[in-house]
Amino acid sequence: MTDNTQRPHDGQTSAPDLPTTYAPADVEGPLYERWVERGYFEADAKSDKPPYAVVIPPPNVTGSLHLGHAFEHTLIDALTRRKRMQGYETLWQPGMDHAGIATQNVVERELAKEGKSRHDLGREAFVERVWQWKAESGGQISGQMRRLGDGVDWSRERFTMDEGLSKSVQTIFKRLYDDELIYRAERIINWCPRCLTAISDIEVEYDEEDGELVSMRYGDGDDSIVVATTRAETMLGDTAVAVHPDDERYRHLVGRTVRLPLTDRSIPVVADAHVDPQFGTGAVKVTPAHDPNDFEIGRRHDLPAITVMDEHAVITAAGPFQGLDRLEARSAIVAALRAEGRIVAEKRPYRHSVGHCSRCKTTIEPRLSMQWWVKVGPLAKAAGDAVRDGRVAIHPQEMEKRYFDWVDNLHDWCISRQLWWGHRIPVWYGPNGETVCVGPDDEAPGEGWTQDSDVLDTWFSSGLWPFSTMGWPEQTPALDKFYPNAVLVTGYDILFFWVARMMMFGLYAMDGTPPFHTIALHGMVRDQFGKKMSKSFGNAVNPLDWMDTYGSDAVRFTLARGANPGIDVPIGEDWVQASRNFANKIWNATRFALMNGATVEGELPPAEQLSAVDRWILSRLGRTVAEVDALYDDYQFAKLSDALYHFAWDEVFDWYVELSKTVFFAGGEGARISGRVLGEVLDTLLRLLHPVVPFVTETLWTTLTGGESLVVADWPADSGFRDPAAEAEIAEVQRVVTEVRRFRSDQGLQPGQKVPARLGLGGTLLAPHEDAIRQLLRLQPAADGFHATASLPVAGVTVELDLSGAIDVAAERKRLAKDLALAEKEKADAGRKLGNEAFLAKAPEKVVAGIRARLATAEADIERISTQLAALPEG
Repeated sequence: MTDNTQRPHDGQTSAPDLPTTYAPADVEGPLYERWVERGYFEADAKSDKPPYAVVIPPPNVTGSLHLGHAFEHTLIDALTRRKRMQGYETLWQPGMDHAGIATQNVVERELAKEGKSRHDLGREAFVERVWQWKAESGGQISGQMRRLGDGVDWSRERFTMDEGLSKSVQTIFKRLYDDELIYRAERIINWCPRCLTAISDIEVEYDEEDGELVSMRYGDGDDSIVVATTRAETMLGDTAVAVHPDDERYRHLVGRTVRLPLTDRSIPVVADAHVDPQFGTGAVKVTPAHDPNDFEIGRRHDLPAITVMDEHAVITAAGPFQGLDRLEARSAIVAALRAEGRIVAEKRPYRHSVGHCSRCKTTIEPRLSMQWWVKVGPLAKAAGDAVRDGRVAIHPQEMEKRYFDWVDNLHDWCISRQLWWGHRIPVWYGPNGETVCVGPDDEAPGEGWTQDSDVLDTWFSSGLWPFSTMGWPEQTPALDKFYPNAVLVTGYDILFFWVARMMMFGLYAMDGTPPFHTIALHGMVRDQFGKKMSKSFGNAVNPLDWMDTYGSDAVRFTLARGANPGIDVPIGEDWVQASRNFANKIWNATRFALMNGATVEGELPPAEQLSAVDRWILSRLGRTVAEVDALYDDYQFAKLSDALYHFAWDEVFDWYVELSKTVFFAGGEGARISGRVLGEVLDTLLRLLHPVVPFVTETLWTTLTGGESLVVADWPADSGFRDPAAEAEIAEVQRVVTEVRRFRSDQGLQPGQKVPARLGLGGTLLAPHEDAIRQLLRLQPAADGFHATASLPVAGVTVELDLSGAIDVAAERKRLAKDLALAEKEKADAGRKLGNEAFLAKAPEKVVAGIRARLATAEADIERISTQLAALPEG
């Protein structure tokens, strides 16, 4: 039923070479290095196998493996390991992002310890210092990826600042520039006064903060108007007040001017549909140089844009506030307005959302600045069309709406950053105002020309990742073989940023071919209470600590078992402990099986030679293979992990192995056949588990089969074997065992306590299983003097037990009678409330639902206790 062509058939030893306990630390490191040395993860672009390619979302070179990385990498590794086993030429492309702002900040902090700044070194020396840091300290995440077991092709590792990717960046910049899709203009951008650069929307983190909302009166008398702001310091740059065109309150003021307090200027009142007449006073101050919405109002009404702060957020406007930091100026300006009697209202604290630089946590400042932009209109339309026409599928499908909401409403993208580390913008300025964009194969202009000092947004180069890593713009064998990628696995949080940029650039550069066929979105890892993990919250987890304690397989299985598409993943250490226990269960059960004859040698006997137990487990195995395949194809990692967990633990280890013990202990032909069936089941099970828990499965499988490696073994195919009759027969066995176990527990018997019993199995499907049932239930044969003190009807048979020497029957009847009375009282109370129409009319639905649940529980308790009482003898 499983293709064994990759296994040498050199016989199976009776005593497996396995330690009594599994020690992940002794296994994982050497095993991973062996995989790499043998080249298992290397992809051959000239292979005639069908391709399956996935890129790693490139982690920052400054970073380390956090739990979110471990989660995402586990899912990708599971997909690629399975496809490799299915016979695909599989490429998991690794690499790192140069992380412009983050890396520059790290090196600048190192310089500060020496009492220096980057300006002390100069641009070239500073960039050289960053490369030195990268070589010495950057990229520690690579070693951590090996710890996790990432099956990436290390021979193809790329870096967004390496020579090949730099050529890709220059090439696409020039093409976009020549197609007039890149331009330079003065617009409002997010500005970090600490990092001294523009930053992208994704680099802005919004937090609720206590601030102040100040209402100020502009002008005097009938010509006055009240506006409110949380940023009073920007009023020095106001060039208008705007109201809605249909607002009757201010219609008389539209077209007139009001005096701007604390200045010698008067500003116009303009009518603009952007203003919400229901918000605040219905009038807003307009500061085109310091607010994105105001900038657009200013463009529509041809208003001047007055910059009143420098790049450090220090006031530059002439007057008493010049030289003050923005926050100092805010307080001083409010005080000055109050002194003039122009403060109408002040609200403190005023809770509102404030943007911060994700790198240094400084409050960002909207600022008018000359920057480079991508005209995204046609690129975004192409990205939307590729999903709409089915060339790219988003999974789960309900995420499509969020994608369309983003790409259909994209603003032009600011791509320039005022940094020294990154891809420098390939534009040169001549002595007479000339501008030239230089491609990678062009000669830079000569004397008198200067290159633009800005670098490109990190997302610009990472947006090229699916094809730049394969050698584009050259038409390489890798590009021919592996583009487009099969799937992109990434978090829904960067759907709008990285994913959209890859879609835009891929479609543009690759003649309308999208960068991947499927976008599989996962959620964020959270703590066990559903709270975002953060160092500031004190709940952040270093996955390496868990790997050290419980093993990498345990961490991987925990993460995969929580991975429902597009849904956040809560995780706690006790869940990792449970996964460690699962790995130990696999180890111990397989070791027991090997010691008791489990083998893959020889052909699997035909069905007519197999017992019902053997046919049952093979039927369940076939169904599990089919189920797991379907769930993999639907990216349902949690469900497939759960299916494998329950098949392995419940059906194989807790039922099949236990039901087969009597056969193994008896020896002979039955033991030989069941040993071969058990070997088949374990072989297939370990293959199925391998993509998620690669280390423990590899160790066990190579011992079981003598095969080379699971990494290059065949993925199991559904045998098609189904035996509903055997499944029904063993279901009856399970029912008897489960019911009697429950009864034993209810009577307070210890699990290992033996009890005399008479089983009326003659003439039933259960008859062949009497020895196994007795073994599982610790039931002794009924000898002379047997006295049935309990009679339990189950599954069409009656199980009689002699509990006279095991329990105090009278005391047990008394205890059960007391429990029964309490359950009947609970039923009566709940029934009385549910029969009261007045109560039902007034009580909240939640309360009524709770009482109904109490009634159902009480009724179930009454039935259970009554059955137990009936099974006990009188007296």
